[in-house]
Parts: sequence; C-alpha cells; structure tokens
Amino acid sequence: MNGVDDGDLARLFRAALKGDEEAYGNFLNGAAGLVRAWARRRIVFGGLEAEDIVQETLLAIHVKRHTWRADGPVAPWLYAIAKHKLVDALRRQGRYPRVEISEVEDQLPSPETETLRDWEIGRALQTLTPGQRSVVTAISIEGCTIAEAARSLDMNETAVRVALHRGLAAIAKRFGRE
Repeated sequence: MNGVDDGDLARLFRAALKGDEEAYGNFLNGAAGLVRAWARRRIVFGGLEAEDIVQETLLAIHVKRHTWRADGPVAPWLYAIAKHKLVDALRRQGRYPRVEISEVEDQLPSPETETLRDWEIGRALQTLTPGQRSVVTAISIEGCTIAEAARSLDMNETAVRVALHRGLAAIAKRFGRE
C-alpha cells in the first residue's frame, strides 16, 4: 500500500479524531501518498492532474471525517472518496478530455498518409461511371448538398440521389463493404 500501513493510518486517524493535531498531519501526509499513487494510475488522459484529485480528496476527508467507522479500515474509505473526486473531475472536464497536441503528435498521420488516402479515393472514383463519379465527387468530396449538386450538374434532385446511391453502392461492393 505504497509504504503506508492501513493499521497505522487508522490508528493516526483515530487519534486525530480525538484532537491530536500532529496525528492528523501525519494521517493526511500518509493519505495523500496513497491517493496520489492511486490517482496517477487512473488518470490516462491529459487535462487532469493527480495532485488536483489529491487536494480534492483531502478536503473531502476533512469535511467527511465523521463518516469513517473507527472500527474499520481506513484505506477503502479513502479510495472511495478519491474515486468520487476523480469521477467528479472527469464530469467537469466534459465528454471529451482536453489533450495537448504535443502529447499525441507522434500518433498523428504523416503527410504521406494523406497522399495515400487521396490515391485511394481516386482509385475508388475510377470504378464509377462518369455521371456517378461527378455526383459522388460533388457531394462526398466537395461537400455540396443534393440541391447544389443537381444545379451544378444540370440534373434533377432525384437523379442526383439515385446516382449517389448507386455510386456509393458500387464503391462499397468493389472494395468489400456490402
């Protein structure tokens, strides 16, 4: 348990609850070490710091110290509080964690990957008829709406929808995604 014995922590916390300030300081130091190690193992995305979880947990321990059962172990109680503080922090952070580009830049595709992607798109478009190719290019690559594509290609919207559907179906069939 990271060099701190649960029995020692419980003994220190019991003394602290009876008013021993030195025992309380020692308890908080030991608890901080446990929570810090625990939080470091669980924080996997950027944007959260283990030390923030430690501070929030220590504050909650102080506020909720009366809820600990003096006849029980203290570590599970500490970890339960820390878990709730971690969940609260993740909720505050939102659905998508904030990650610095420098943390993931080695995982970003290289410029050669983009060239390969362009080549694959061109290869897929070559399998289509000229009408399907122009519709798929206008809508899927250039981002036109059905109405815009119909106007620019001098077609009606129904014909554009049919050509798009047939073109995408042909690409899926040709490249194994039926």
